[in-house]
Amino acid sequence: MTAKAFPEGSQGHRSAALRTLALLLVATVLGMGWLFWPGEEVEVVIPVGQSARQTAAVLKDKGVVRSALMFRVVARAYGLGRRLKPGAYRLRRRMLPGRLLSALAAGSGGVKVVIPEGWTARQIAERLEKTGLGSAADFLRIAANDRLEGYLFPTTYSFEPGTDSSRVAQRMHVEFDRRLAQEFTRAESKPRLTLHQAVTLASIVEREAVLPSEQPMVAAVYLNRMRIRMRLQADPTVQYALGYWKKGLTSEDLQNPSPYNTYVHYGLPPGPICNPGLGAFRAVLRPALSDALFFVADLTGGHKFFLTQEEHLKAKLAYKRGLREEKKRLRSGKS
Repeated sequence: MTAKAFPEGSQGHRSAALRTLALLLVATVLGMGWLFWPGEEVEVVIPVGQSARQTAAVLKDKGVVRSALMFRVVARAYGLGRRLKPGAYRLRRRMLPGRLLSALAAGSGGVKVVIPEGWTARQIAERLEKTGLGSAADFLRIAANDRLEGYLFPTTYSFEPGTDSSRVAQRMHVEFDRRLAQEFTRAESKPRLTLHQAVTLASIVEREAVLPSEQPMVAAVYLNRMRIRMRLQADPTVQYALGYWKKGLTSEDLQNPSPYNTYVHYGLPPGPICNPGLGAFRAVLRPALSDALFFVADLTGGHKFFLTQEEHLKAKLAYKRGLREEKKRLRSGKS
């Protein structure tokens, strides 16, 4: 009976060790290839339930890795193939494999999403879907059923990966209650408006005022018009009726019969046309002390305010004339 060269089972262990060593050598070679060429920062979203294969494909598409196959080989070598966590990450193109895997295994600490002031529920839904937080259709359905347009507070949120649309909508509405509803309750003196009316008017002010500093004046104009039963004639309400923020409204657009069209109907529209921020809401509660009834855009990005229609029409003509001159100047190539 001859003695065995290796103890029983050691050949299998040796083969496994050699395979692991080979994989680690591949990882090292790849790492050395990328070591001196760090790339620009990119945002990568890894949805819940995504496989290592799908994750590798996303990383390759974003330029974070050169080869999806080699990433999976490296992940397997490190024993992290099934430990990559979903979330929104800020990564770099051509990252070192070890650093990349460490980041994906540690997790992003939450999915951050920025909701700008003045966005509609539809715009919010589309951004949430792109960030990996549910589907846009689900969020829109919830927003419509619960009448949340205007009641989703715009700010920066952080959600756990995989948070569903109902919880996202609830969180945004809770933030609305904490910020705007409480602001309304605490206000000592304010126009004679209900909370719903104040939010609706604030949504118009949010879309109309280009400069935050002008919000109190824009609010004052609309409140003055409401007081004398004059149509608000707010372009953003027509845009909302059309379903998108269209520039250069036509006379046909202004005749849209939608109840949201304040060129056709008196008073406020049935509800908010976007989700206003705190500044626009405060402007409605504390408008500027002014009797102005009109305003016209100027050529500097702001507005000019007037008491009479005659002043308003003159300013409007001057604005159009200024636009024509500006277009001529641009066409002629003059600075």
